[in-house]
Amino acid sequence: DVLDTWFSAALWPFSTMGWPKTDGPVVIDGKQVADWSEDQRFLPSAVLVTGFDIIFFWVARMVMATTYFVGRNPDGTYIPERQALKDRVPFRKVYINAIVRDAEGQKMSKSKGNTLDPLDLIDGIGLEDLVKKSTASLLIPQVRARVEKRIRKDYPEGIKAVGTDALRFTFAALATHGRTINFDLKRAEGYKNFCNKLWNAARFVLMHTEGFSAAGEPTRVTLAEKWIHQRFWWTMELVTREFRNYRFDLVAHHLYQFVWNDYCDWFVELAKLALHGDDEAAAQSTRHTLLYILEGILRALHPITPFVTEEIWQEVAPRLGLTQPSILARPYPDVREPSAEMSADEYAEAQARILATAVTLETSRITFLIDAVERLRSIRSQFGLAPSRQVPLLIEGRLIDPKLFSDIEPMLRALCRIESIRHLDADAPVPAAASAPFQGAKLLIPLAGLIDLDAERARVARELKRVESEIAKCEAKLGSATFVANAPTAVVEQERQRLDKWRDDHAKLGAQAVRLAESVMP
Repeated sequence: DVLDTWFSAALWPFSTMGWPKTDGPVVIDGKQVADWSEDQRFLPSAVLVTGFDIIFFWVARMVMATTYFVGRNPDGTYIPERQALKDRVPFRKVYINAIVRDAEGQKMSKSKGNTLDPLDLIDGIGLEDLVKKSTASLLIPQVRARVEKRIRKDYPEGIKAVGTDALRFTFAALATHGRTINFDLKRAEGYKNFCNKLWNAARFVLMHTEGFSAAGEPTRVTLAEKWIHQRFWWTMELVTREFRNYRFDLVAHHLYQFVWNDYCDWFVELAKLALHGDDEAAAQSTRHTLLYILEGILRALHPITPFVTEEIWQEVAPRLGLTQPSILARPYPDVREPSAEMSADEYAEAQARILATAVTLETSRITFLIDAVERLRSIRSQFGLAPSRQVPLLIEGRLIDPKLFSDIEPMLRALCRIESIRHLDADAPVPAAASAPFQGAKLLIPLAGLIDLDAERARVARELKRVESEIAKCEAKLGSATFVANAPTAVVEQERQRLDKWRDDHAKLGAQAVRLAESVMP
């Protein structure tokens, strides 16, 4: 006469829809709560989300109960529309969530003191409140003392607020196809920076489009506009594919890379050239594109970060002539081919996507520009040249595509603070310079008058010795069988990561030392 909780849970897919009452609606307290004749259309549902630890307890039982009871006649046969087994399953797909563990891979437990309340991550909590909250239910004094000690060690200043959107993005980024997720608070803090980056980019766009309004597709006058349109739709094709594959970690990755690198770092910087230039048509088109792509970004991010995107969208929408009351009323950026089933907005966007992704020859120039800028900025960084300082640029050798370089030259001058560009003759002497390969030639920044070469060589040599000492320490630790066998796994892994970092630093310093050695006066 007693049934366990999993029996009633097994009936959940269809009992919530009115079953076993099949001759009319279910009414409770005068309100209709279900009607099998109508609601059964939702069976099978599309996706069930659950954890792997209850696959047998719940998922298997739901499948067995649903395939047995739904559409069954008293004589054991099934009604025509439920005769096929595929029409009696409770759901088409099952998405198995990973189990969240702490940063060291340990199972979260109150007795260990490594549990985290999502609300504390969202709103933040002080150290004393965190200790009190984490130890309130612990009755054994020794356990309470151990938990308090761990909390004071791990969170000496409590937990700083990261916000709802950053926490949601963190878990999306961690949602790999694995059985466990190691949650590290630093990841959430990193994605808080991402939300701040989006907010600041939106402030820049709104500040430079004050009093501006436009509708429909931008005219895309500049190369940068054509490039960002192409990058956006290429990104959305990747995002759509990963959504279909339930790879939410890759969805977050592609959106993060586009927003942070392509839009915020590069397009906003390239847009400044047009906004502050003399071509009014280019400036107006760039304003339109800044708004247009930002609005697309907000729609793309909205399922993961709903609050910041809605807040920004409410400011962006009027400037694009959008009249919907909320971003929820806008379609998700669509990568389908244009069709008659689409709304007018969806059809126009589909046509724009085709045009944007078809442009490759012109947009490739921006890719080459970014490559050149990154190489020249790397030289500046390595030799400590201030970003605001004007420098000359020499080109040694023959470029593969001189026309391409001439197209990007004005933007290169502005972005890299280049005062002059000169191509060296084949037999011309090469001055002391830092170089970077580019398009079959070398980009040279003469160092005479910019830095003290001897002092820089000495500094790099000292730094190399220091890094070599750190590498030796790490290798000695990892070479000790006692350390590897007895130290916690997380500590050993941390030491390996430190060794990788020091080796990477050593390689960079070595390359810089080679450059400095080559930078001699002929």
